Amino acid sequence: MNICLVGHGMTGIWHTNALKEMDCCLHTLVGRRRQPTEEFAERYGYRRWTISLEEALLDDEIDIAILTGPSETHVEHALAALAAGKHTLVEIPIAMSLGDSERVVETAHELELTLGVVHPMRVRPEMVALRDRIREDSEHIRHVGGRFFINRLENVGATGYRRSWTDNLLWHHTAHLVDFGLWMLNEPVRKVVGFMPLPDPRTGIPMDAFVAVETEQDQTVVCTASYYGRERIFETLVVTDQDTYRLDVFGSALTTMEGEREIAPEPENCGLVTRDFVKSVEEGRQPAISGESVLPAMRVLQEVQDQWDMSNGVMAIPGRHSP
Repeated sequence: MNICLVGHGMTGIWHTNALKEMDCCLHTLVGRRRQPTEEFAERYGYRRWTISLEEALLDDEIDIAILTGPSETHVEHALAALAAGKHTLVEIPIAMSLGDSERVVETAHELELTLGVVHPMRVRPEMVALRDRIREDSEHIRHVGGRFFINRLENVGATGYRRSWTDNLLWHHTAHLVDFGLWMLNEPVRKVVGFMPLPDPRTGIPMDAFVAVETEQDQTVVCTASYYGRERIFETLVVTDQDTYRLDVFGSALTTMEGEREIAPEPENCGLVTRDFVKSVEEGRQPAISGESVLPAMRVLQEVQDQWDMSNGVMAIPGRHSP
């Protein structure tokens, strides 16, 4: 498999390290600025680099495109990669609206190409085992919760690099939590309630998010997130009729009634998604996280976005395409 990586931030490093463990070729790196793109390509062993996505996708040797650019570019880059005949793995979120998400999924289906999305919380072995027990009716979920708190009053990413783009709390970080809850419950949604404040004047974006989901089986998913957080928190909580499972992503720990134990760190977990996607293309099967499988979460996020738009008026904010 010849791989084209688009973007070379934190997740670009994670995907690259995972690919190095496989029998595939780091073929092309696509960036936005010449010097850092060239430096990354040389450091990690990509055969070539370019600042033109169009140029990269014209190369017939490339089998797979992995898209790790800014969230607002995902739909455009995914549609371009699919149109060029590339199997495509998109970092979360697949898009920043339900309509665009559906367009990407439909395009992949029409072109008979493999489409995956990086939702790493779904491939953690501990959570896969729990979900298997739920589906076997040996354990039953009462509630799923999720929290994500970081401090992002300045536009600096996890690597310390000052970004030229702005993140979106609802469609990016809250998407992790909502998708995990819906995937774990695997039940039809009955009601969605969401809240975001008006944009902060310093950043231009809503800095808090609350999403509550009620299923047809009277189960609940409650997710809270904030870019005002002084303590870094990224965790999920699954309450069942037998135990409580608290997964601390930043701390790489899982706590149950038996106590706390160490689990794989997020870079390693993300690598499971990368390697599974490449194998799914090789084996002609669906990946662990298909594009279609994330649409339930996108529907919930769209409902929250629509509620906000109705209350505050549809407005263009950084990191979101103009209405």
